[in-house]
Amino acid sequence: MNFKSKTAISTGAASGLGLLFAQNFAALGGNVVLCDVNEVVLKEKVAEINQAGGGKAIGVVCDVRDYAQVCNVRDEAVRTFGSIDVMANFAGGTAVRMQKVDRQAHPEFPDVPIEVYDWGIDVNLKGPFYFAHAVLKQMREQNSGLIINIGSITGAEGDKYGMDYPTSKAALMYGLTKSIAQFGSSYNIRCVCVSPGPVLTRAAMANMKTMLGRAAEPQEIIDLCLFIASDKGQFINGENIMIDGGRNAMKRGI
Repeated sequence: MNFKSKTAISTGAASGLGLLFAQNFAALGGNVVLCDVNEVVLKEKVAEINQAGGGKAIGVVCDVRDYAQVCNVRDEAVRTFGSIDVMANFAGGTAVRMQKVDRQAHPEFPDVPIEVYDWGIDVNLKGPFYFAHAVLKQMREQNSGLIINIGSITGAEGDKYGMDYPTSKAALMYGLTKSIAQFGSSYNIRCVCVSPGPVLTRAAMANMKTMLGRAAEPQEIIDLCLFIASDKGQFINGENIMIDGGRNAMKRGI
């Protein structure tokens, strides 16, 4: 794979899958725009990518819930590199975990403050929606592009407590991805959703069952994203691809 002269934006890129995608894309010759709310770590990771050689990297602080900040990322990408070839929406997380909700004080879904779920829906759904709206202007102008949404097995399974997460991810996996692909068909723009099962970005993911008896290594998820973005993956469009070790095919138990 060779991404020389191509530019990718990656959100949530100060850590986890967003960072790993940016590192891989740059190592394969591409330019990367890393976005995150953590400015200190973001600067460190951008410097590391630039020191490693390959493509160039810049960092732009961005809260994906803020449309003005999202548009600023788009503008910085075009100003610096001239195009946006790949938009990868990695930023996200389950609100009750990310907001450190006390489950003893808030034991069930109706007990959790609605502001917690607002945060989750804003980050996990509105963030990718905002980025799609912003970057599709540029992709339409250049008549090319790819948007990669990141879904989750939880979007197919549900979660009776962290309801913001499966709600948002299901919307990405089906409604948003298909809709972007439909719009993009007139402009040589594709949209694909990659939906992981358990991934070892957190140790607790090893406890989720799969048919293969293990969780995925983060690189396995990124390899699929890179394939979709490469010349070899150009016929994949408007689809949700599960990469879950067979978890979605397992027999459900109550």
